Amino acid sequence: MALVGYARVSTTDQDLTHQIAVLTSAGCRKIFSEKMTGARKEGRQALDDCLDYLREGDTLVITRIDRLSRSLRDLQNLVHELEGQNIKLRATEQAIDTSSASGKAFLDMLGIFAEFETRLRQERQREGHCPRESQRGI
Repeated sequence: MALVGYARVSTTDQDLTHQIAVLTSAGCRKIFSEKMTGARKEGRQALDDCLDYLREGDTLVITRIDRLSRSLRDLQNLVHELEGQNIKLRATEQAIDTSSASGKAFLDMLGIFAEFETRLRQERQREGHCPRESQRGI
């Protein structure tokens, strides 16, 4: 029944130090980390390695749910996969602990908002790339 940590930042310019320190303080003896966008699960080798490492009864510990996924579908699929292997999920900075009904519900709500935030950011980026067209109503 190990506590296994996963840390992620979105760009190579960002630092993993804080997340790793928090996960270590939470009791994680093994921590997987990577610098990669969290929009999709595909291509995230450290996450794949982490999931392969986890065993029945373990707990996957993250700092915040958006470190795991920004896609609601990917998040739900991942949680379903963990539950099927009797692996719990816990976030240190949010009230997420899939061993309780309220923790699971809160996880779903945060997943919805993480995806919403990603879509808003994508819209703003698209608008920012074509400001003249936006001003002309194109």
